[in-house]
Amino acid sequence: MVPQSREGQLLETFVTLADTLVADYDVVDLLCTLVDKCAALLEAAAAGIILSAGDGELEVVASTSERSRLVEILQLRAGSGPCVESFLTGKAVAVPDIDAVDEKWSRFRAGALEQGFASMHAVPLRLRATTIGSLNLFWERTGGLSQADIKTVQALADVATIGILQERAIRESDVVRRQLQHALNSRVLIEQAKGVLAYTHEIHMGEAFDLIREYARKHGMALSDVAEQIVGRQLVL
Repeated sequence: MVPQSREGQLLETFVTLADTLVADYDVVDLLCTLVDKCAALLEAAAAGIILSAGDGELEVVASTSERSRLVEILQLRAGSGPCVESFLTGKAVAVPDIDAVDEKWSRFRAGALEQGFASMHAVPLRLRATTIGSLNLFWERTGGLSQADIKTVQALADVATIGILQERAIRESDVVRRQLQHALNSRVLIEQAKGVLAYTHEIHMGEAFDLIREYARKHGMALSDVAEQIVGRQLVL
């Protein structure tokens, strides 16, 4: 088998990530694919991703090894480190020599060295003004990334960010859609209940609605629930 070129590997990675972004895709699978591909493509010893659920709390959601997961968790507990810094600033953080890191990241330095890592690079998962986490790569040798590699990592992180935000948008739009459908269904029930009361009480539709609303407020019920019971002849006003 002919070894695949670097460009071919990169193209295959983007194709793989794009193929993951299908209907009902698993966002965790997307992130696991991303860290696996990034580690292989950039010859990293390990890679991981931390994400925020939107409440400011960060969690490790994907990792190629237990070693990188432990280092990321250590940073999250300390509230500081390259991974956290990348998330907070929305900028890439390069650490070409972990042993030379100053005291502000002392816990990160100790943990990373203990796990055998000598350098790392963190890039934000960011789309315009929204930063949702960071993609973190670890090496067992010192040194930084070339400008081409930095652009490659950020491009891969951007693909993942779009996938995550797309999944959130789909989920949120489904919620909105269900809420809208519930409102429409409720309105139909209320109109039917108004018709029942208007007929049985020989009153106007507006007066019928007032009766429904008054009963709902008095008994702490939703209008749709009162209407459903009226239409089903379970409630007589």
